[in-house]
Amino acid sequence: MKLNCAAIPSGLVESELFGHERGAFTEAISQKVGRIELADQGSLFLDEIGDIPLELQPKLLRVLQEREFERLGSTRTKQVDVRVIAATHRDLEGMILEKRFRSDLYYRLNVVPIVIAPLRERLEDIPLLVRHFVHQLAGKVGKTIDMIPPSTLDVLRHYPWPGNIRELENMIERAMILNPGPVLRISHHDLGCRVAPAEDIARVRTLEEVERSHILTILKETRWIVAGPGGAAARLGLNRSTLYFRMKKLGIARSLVASCDR
Repeated sequence: MKLNCAAIPSGLVESELFGHERGAFTEAISQKVGRIELADQGSLFLDEIGDIPLELQPKLLRVLQEREFERLGSTRTKQVDVRVIAATHRDLEGMILEKRFRSDLYYRLNVVPIVIAPLRERLEDIPLLVRHFVHQLAGKVGKTIDMIPPSTLDVLRHYPWPGNIRELENMIERAMILNPGPVLRISHHDLGCRVAPAEDIARVRTLEEVERSHILTILKETRWIVAGPGGAAARLGLNRSTLYFRMKKLGIARSLVASCDR
């Protein structure tokens, strides 16, 4: 089962997750089984978990810890066995500092973290993704692409992709619609911004690698203490929230550091 927490109005998320009984609120004209209950003995994928309302977070934490919940309008406790997979593009550590996300829920969710690098750091994936989207979108746009020129892939590799894979998909769809023939052609002009030379991209990636290595070194030396006068943030000359942001951007997680030390 899956639920996009950002795509549903905040007032309806609770009903979607936990379900409700008839008459629980004005619009509840019949009983509804929630996604958690439907996912019993299976998996529940919560996309954009950072958008879940703060007042619902304790109820979700209870499901993760106690494996139980009640539908809205019911006093009957239900038991469930659900594996929860969550995803977000938000900086949850920063949201914790701002009191917008519960730290206990974050640590309960963050058992096996998977950090996905931005597309600009995975340029070798672009040809595979382009072919995938061309095949996937063929039916939607009513057009078959027979050829993807090397010049098109070269342009795509030299673009920074601030919108990551979704931006790439949108660009491919636009190009398929606008190209008159079966050849997928994309130029610098189509991307609508300056395309960095290849040597510039290489230099930026190298700087990020150096920064990541230096932050990891300081974290190990401070035994993963971030705050305080002797913490990693102070030694790096950063405030705590800035360091958390850089760690997230560079794919640094405490569990990854711990596993490297063992």
